Amino acid sequence: MPPRAGIGLRAPHYAEAWERRPPLALVEVHSENFFGDGGQPLSWLERFAGAYPLSLHGVGLSLGSFDPLAEAHLERLASLVSRFQPALVSEHLSWSAAAGRHANDLLPLPFTQEALVHVVGRIGRVQDRLGRRILVENVSSYVAFPESALAEWEFAAEVVRRSGCGLLLDVNNIWVNSANHGFDPRAWLDAIDAGMVEEIHLAGFETADDLLIDTHGTRVAPEVWSLYRETIERLGPKPTVIEWDTRLPSLDVLLDEARKADELLA
Repeated sequence: MPPRAGIGLRAPHYAEAWERRPPLALVEVHSENFFGDGGQPLSWLERFAGAYPLSLHGVGLSLGSFDPLAEAHLERLASLVSRFQPALVSEHLSWSAAAGRHANDLLPLPFTQEALVHVVGRIGRVQDRLGRRILVENVSSYVAFPESALAEWEFAAEVVRRSGCGLLLDVNNIWVNSANHGFDPRAWLDAIDAGMVEEIHLAGFETADDLLIDTHGTRVAPEVWSLYRETIERLGPKPTVIEWDTRLPSLDVLLDEARKADELLA
């Protein structure tokens, strides 16, 4: 995987992206959108996987939940990974299900030893089933748990060390959380090793009620571009994906954001 920029590929852009075939380092898709047994989504993915390195990014495995691991979900993911042999497979360091109820969100974990042991075990089961290393992504958050005994970055780094997984470093989420919880975002860069990070995400945030909200609905903010520059100066260039999921812009806007990332990576 070259240390250059790609985009999160969404259905409204499939046809134009395929026709234009822009020079991207990778395309990333949400794994769950391709869990069906056939149809247009898989047909499109076959085409793009033949033209670009592919990153499968999951949003529904709920690694941090204390509900039983969703085995049917994992089997669907394993089938998709086996079929497409993506360059990268990732999930979130979060939870989204409790007592059989599912939240349409990626909810933060308490940074405790109990949660650490639990999520490391779950990652191990996923990696064993897939037969490969996965990446876990740090998530944005708007509440903090008083029970937390570790800093967010200490927790993430220890998860990676104990489980043998990699880190998908979301620089926008670092900035959002640093503003919401009052820490220096550079503490993240001091806590992790370059070898942990195999991919970077960039996205846009918005402000509401004195909080920064990770909406994936705007261009990357200047502050996040600055932190991204510091990140690659400290950790080296990494494959980078521009995420945009709400109020989708034109493909040209996404490609322009990827071009900015490429300029910094160069």
